[in-house]
Amino acid sequence: MTTIATGATVKASKPKRNWRPWTFMGPFMLVFALVFIAPIAYSIVISMFRDQLVGGTVFVGLDNYVQALQDPKLWQALTRVSLFLVVQVPIMLGISLLVALAIDSARLYGSNFFRIAIFMPYAVPAVVASLMWGFMYGTRFGLIGNINEAFGLSIPSPLAPEWILAAIGNIVTWEFVGYNMLIFYAALRVIPHDLYEAAEIDGAGQWRVITAIKIPAIRGALMIATIFSIIGSFQLFNEPSILESLAPNAITSYFTPNLYAYNLSFSGQQYSYAAAVAIIMGLVTMAIAYAVQLSGSRKGA
Repeated sequence: MTTIATGATVKASKPKRNWRPWTFMGPFMLVFALVFIAPIAYSIVISMFRDQLVGGTVFVGLDNYVQALQDPKLWQALTRVSLFLVVQVPIMLGISLLVALAIDSARLYGSNFFRIAIFMPYAVPAVVASLMWGFMYGTRFGLIGNINEAFGLSIPSPLAPEWILAAIGNIVTWEFVGYNMLIFYAALRVIPHDLYEAAEIDGAGQWRVITAIKIPAIRGALMIATIFSIIGSFQLFNEPSILESLAPNAITSYFTPNLYAYNLSFSGQQYSYAAAVAIIMGLVTMAIAYAVQLSGSRKGA
């Protein structure tokens, strides 16, 4: 018998789209869009407008960005935080690394106490820390003034214009040494002990173990802490904002880019221009952080 083909084509049934993963991702995507994407999009939109006495709000395109790039106050603020970044971040990360290595060495008596004590300043809000250090810096009512009076010294005021950046750097270092120390210490704890045993058999000393095993093993943690510190430096706001009332001659309204954008928006009512400044600073921060990450990835390769 022969089978005669009917010529009818049987269509393969398409698999049904599975929407179940979106029930888990949907809430996150919604919150992410509302609290992250929407504010950035709104800032970009309003940065292309300008409020005028005649005509109201008008579309100006990229004029606010061109004006910001030619603004000497913004460049002064950017130069100031760049200097702060170059000086303060290596000092802070260096201290954090030394403390983490000391605690991890198991030769420090009371390491648990030191780990908690060094991390504790991170739990202090930046506003409280700035107020506390600001009063300590005072030459008439604070610690500096008490030392000068007790010992007949003339220690210069840390709130003076020539010292204010170093004073702020001291506050930030005090706040974040413990945070970075914890990142480094956590990375050190996951290094296999077999490497230490092999180094001990080969006769390697502690310094050799640190330079050849520990530091290369925590390169990723060092990179993360560096990127976080770069972002934090360009976002510097709380400390100079709080100290502004204690050192009005040293801290201007454009001391940092964030402080400048804040004063433009809430004091000068220049919301569109402030948004343009904020977008520019976001791009600068992103570019520098990416360059550092790319450089670290190449060295680690």
